[in-house]
Amino acid sequence: MPVSSNDIALAERLADAAGAAIRPRFRGSFGLEAKDDLSPVTLADREAEEAMRRLIVAERPMDGIIGEEFGIREGSSGRQWVLDPIDGTRAFIAGRPIFGTLIALLEDGWPVLGIIDQPIIGERWLGVAGRPTLFNGKPAQARACRELKGAILATTSPALFDDDQLHAFEHLDAAVMSTVLGGDCYNYGCVASGWMDVVVEAGLKLHDFAALVPVVEGAGGRMCDWQGDPLHAGSNGEVIAAGDPARVEDILEALACRGH
Repeated sequence: MPVSSNDIALAERLADAAGAAIRPRFRGSFGLEAKDDLSPVTLADREAEEAMRRLIVAERPMDGIIGEEFGIREGSSGRQWVLDPIDGTRAFIAGRPIFGTLIALLEDGWPVLGIIDQPIIGERWLGVAGRPTLFNGKPAQARACRELKGAILATTSPALFDDDQLHAFEHLDAAVMSTVLGGDCYNYGCVASGWMDVVVEAGLKLHDFAALVPVVEGAGGRMCDWQGDPLHAGSNGEVIAAGDPARVEDILEALACRGH
């Protein structure tokens, strides 16, 4: 089923609801805890996801929900809303406004709509399959990159790679002009807007990457895994975002050295 104007409007309302929950907690009382995997979680994460889930259950009761904080709600429509209320919780608790709320709509496991919303500085990327990505309502365009040695590369943290992945990433790092660390989902918005060229990560969950795919690809970029295959609900969490699709083969070649 094609993405409708009602789908887009609901996604925007979900982002608005999450932002309304997050803003009062930013640089304030956010109730930090550690999850079982020792990653941080705050009241803002939970309250933002709860606000989004309430809207979906009320307006799309047949749709499924996959949320970082509250897990899976089964649906019967073949559609799932994938929610990450705060992607970049470490940035949030440090008072750095480079985290984002991620909202995706999947059709049979494939991302067809995505939002990256930064609720503190008021930046929002909206991507819909088959349509141009919008940044605060205006078209976003990834930039051309003639060769890797002129590229700006980003990753959240090399500590998130296993040994083989880190070896591969270091090979890519040596091939580019500059590498930026930190940024989580915000990096992908920067690729879509033509401010960065490449993001490479590993160990991502579906809620970490589903929303990014329509945003980057609607801006003329390409997202894939480390084998060059499209990203979907069954992907293994190794992610490449390239603003210029012509550089994907170069990126894959650099990453292919893992374990060598």
